[in-house]
Amino acid sequence: MASMKCKSCGETMETDYAVCWRCGTHLDGAPPDKDFVPDDLPAPPADLVKPRELACLRCQTLMQAVSRMRFHEGTRAWPFLLGELGELLVNRQAFDTYACTGCGKVEFFVTE
Repeated sequence: MASMKCKSCGETMETDYAVCWRCGTHLDGAPPDKDFVPDDLPAPPADLVKPRELACLRCQTLMQAVSRMRFHEGTRAWPFLLGELGELLVNRQAFDTYACTGCGKVEFFVTE
């Protein structure tokens, strides 16, 4: 595979890619796209709820972000018996949770 130095940051980059993985500069030296996110940024915190402006479907009161909840599906026997290896046999899903401050209605949204 051929490689070259990025014209902006000097990072070695493969010529098979259109942009530098570190700074987003294009192979021809064009600046990064405005929505470029570097590969080496730390992942966002797991408990970060995506902000949304939602009105309650029942009472039209503004809903409030509560937390990111993780649900466990299946038996607890595999993780108990097999330890960390057993965790691979368990299905987990995370949802962002919103609650209405007026009537108490709760809504879940799949995390992105």
